[in-house]
Amino acid sequence: MNGVINVFKNTGMTSFDVVKKIRFISKEKKVGHTGTLDPEASGVLPICLGKATKIIDYIMENKKTYKVQLKLGIITDTYDLEGKILEENDISAIKEDDVVKVISLYKGEIEQIPPMYSALKVNGKRLYDLARQGIEVERSARKIFIYDINDVEVSLPYISMTVTCSKGTYIRSLCYDIGKDLNVGATMTSLCRTANGIFNEENGINIDNINEENLHQHIISIEDALKVYDKIIINKGFSKLLINGVKVADRRLTENKVFQNVLYRVYDENSVFLGLGRKFEDGFKMEKLLLD
Repeated sequence: MNGVINVFKNTGMTSFDVVKKIRFISKEKKVGHTGTLDPEASGVLPICLGKATKIIDYIMENKKTYKVQLKLGIITDTYDLEGKILEENDISAIKEDDVVKVISLYKGEIEQIPPMYSALKVNGKRLYDLARQGIEVERSARKIFIYDINDVEVSLPYISMTVTCSKGTYIRSLCYDIGKDLNVGATMTSLCRTANGIFNEENGINIDNINEENLHQHIISIEDALKVYDKIIINKGFSKLLINGVKVADRRLTENKVFQNVLYRVYDENSVFLGLGRKFEDGFKMEKLLLD
């Protein structure tokens, strides 16, 4: 069984719980998710089965959209309500204009420090394992990109907004940083991922509604799961070279205009899907062969 299921995860489940359930229903050994959602978060969690596990990293590269609510005036060690309260601060001096101004500063490329309660590894150890032992280590700031923040609603002490961001963004850290800039602190109170590339809550299926009878109806092909990438058709005579791992520098490779360091869905002259390929300075090469 090969393909992707656009699962909507409920709160209270881990991402591995979802994988475990899909593995049991599908009887497929190779099953993996495309980006962890915390247990108390809900939302879109594409699950890859069989050969589709080869494209997990590519789906994880997609832009993601979240609906988030945060509460000003409170700081926890996890940056959400699951953690221990460290501070409670008066927010009576905060005005709605202050909030909107601070949030606007977070659009574009920013640097973000991951929270201690995260799955990142430092010296081979998960940060959340260290945090549970009361150990805090220095974390390096990482560059992320916030494409948009909209639908901002301020009803103090609560703020709701929709965030579209790059891979590697911690929404809990974003909430924490907004609170820090307002000098009162903030903690995330709810989170829902509404989109991951072409996968969104409208075209997904709730994990509670998946069973052996309807599973096949919701499987998206590997080819369709990669439609965020532009399509190119390879001219006759070049497909075999690409399939065998040869980097092709010939300008007769395709009629399409191909840009350097950009991934493409690659098809042969008979419109058979080959996989993902990339243009380099010295030629074009298959990066992930997905031919059945």
